[in-house]
Amino acid sequence: MIRAIVRKAERHYDDDIFGFRDGYRGLMENDWIALDVVGMRGSLPRGGTVLGTSRSNPYRTKDGVERVRRTMAANKLDAVIVIGGEGSLSCGLALFRDGIPVIGVPKTIDNDIGITERTFGFDTAVTIATEAIDRLHTTAESHNRVMVVEVMGRHVGHIATWAGIAGGATITLIPEEPFDINEVCHSLQRRHERGRYASIVVVAEGAKPVAQTLTIAPDQFDEFGHIRLGGIANIVADEIETRTGYETRVTILGHVQRGGSPTAQDRVLASRYGIAAIDAVHEGAWGEMVALQADSVIRVPLEKAVAELKTVSPELRKVARNFFA
Repeated sequence: MIRAIVRKAERHYDDDIFGFRDGYRGLMENDWIALDVVGMRGSLPRGGTVLGTSRSNPYRTKDGVERVRRTMAANKLDAVIVIGGEGSLSCGLALFRDGIPVIGVPKTIDNDIGITERTFGFDTAVTIATEAIDRLHTTAESHNRVMVVEVMGRHVGHIATWAGIAGGATITLIPEEPFDINEVCHSLQRRHERGRYASIVVVAEGAKPVAQTLTIAPDQFDEFGHIRLGGIANIVADEIETRTGYETRVTILGHVQRGGSPTAQDRVLASRYGIAAIDAVHEGAWGEMVALQADSVIRVPLEKAVAELKTVSPELRKVARNFFA
């Protein structure tokens, strides 16, 4: 994405591009590197970010917004392109409302940004999760086991749903639909009674049981107010083994989903977003975000993009249920 911005900015608009290390931290502390076409060579197949990231937020830092203003003035910056998920984009919206020219780009593996059909990073995460599920089928079938796979998905279950369908999961549990562990176990028992002695259960990290059906630990939060998630797969696996007697094992993919080389689809989408973002800068489309709709990259108001998280659609949930045990 950054490569695309730099390429068009330098060769078409004759711009100077600054990359701020660790996102908002670098923007507040005036910690930047110059970005040019030569320096971005070889970045296309790299995962992650060449600039780093952090949870820094100008609105949670003393004089944070004023420090951003000073950085922009010191470097004679015309605009800030914010690349990130709901948290980063919401902060970008606040900066725009405080008079700072901002353009947003949706980047999150969760695919939960509203008003856009896809965020780049999502396809790569789904591909990694699907490949892991494919490999786990072999172990499950060889040892007659139930394999519980935990994937990322704090508030929405896009990764779990897509990987569950693509990987042939027996059951997929997502935050949008609280699960009943009794129904999960009964479904597995019916499947095994039909002669299928191996099952894959995909669980999004933010999946929750129906109230009063399963005891789980209270939510814990980090210093930024974000819920600490992970481990629901262990609870589900213990319950499945206890209630059914089937040997059950857990695989938590965690940050493996965030690493590695991006898929071709993500590379193309990121490139399209980058070109659209620098064009938006030169057209003064402040307070807007580039988005994918009907296979076209358009602009939408940041305010609408972060108004609410995009959940898994009822139609896709219905498709997924057709393949469940």
